[in-house]
Amino acid sequence: MGRGKIEIKRIENSTNRQVTFSKRRSGILKKAREISVLCDAEVGVVIFSSAGKLYDYCSPKTSLSRILEKYQTNSGKILWDEKHKSLSAEIDRIKKENDNMQIELRHLKGEDLNSLQPKELIMIEEALDNGMVNVQEKLMDHWERHVRNDKMLEDENKLLAFKLHQQDIALSGSMRDLELGYRPDRDFAAQMPITFRVQPSHPNLQENN
Repeated sequence: MGRGKIEIKRIENSTNRQVTFSKRRSGILKKAREISVLCDAEVGVVIFSSAGKLYDYCSPKTSLSRILEKYQTNSGKILWDEKHKSLSAEIDRIKKENDNMQIELRHLKGEDLNSLQPKELIMIEEALDNGMVNVQEKLMDHWERHVRNDKMLEDENKLLAFKLHQQDIALSGSMRDLELGYRPDRDFAAQMPITFRVQPSHPNLQENN
């Protein structure tokens, strides 16, 4: 008994709709893998669920971006605006510059030199010489700064030691003055006048009156 045909319209029940989406999505991706392997075809599939979740498949020997570029070229439809084209060109330029820098770095390390012409080898030698000179100059500048800093620290230490010495001298003098201030002066005590009270030997005649 064959299955009945399903009317192609939106499934209202959310549970049934999710189950159908899961089954049909798996079937589409399976068919895409099969046609890619069996027929050596370049296949790219992109699926977004109603919730916005992405599902995709691409043939192992290619990429979705390459498939989209082929689609744009063969269909005549423009998928990328000018902004994306400019960004893509900038990315390609940076990648190319990076590749060239990697090659130059290998040459500076002494690798892959057999394919270079004598003129190119001379340029590499000059670059290495200039690099050595720059390194030596930076090392010399660093050493001079180090020496200057050491001299400044030495001068500051000498000045600090001198100030501490002066403070010690001043403190010692103050202590001696303080000790002398509390020492009794016997000569001064000897010079103090002695006062005697004289008792009268005769009675005061006025007291009897």
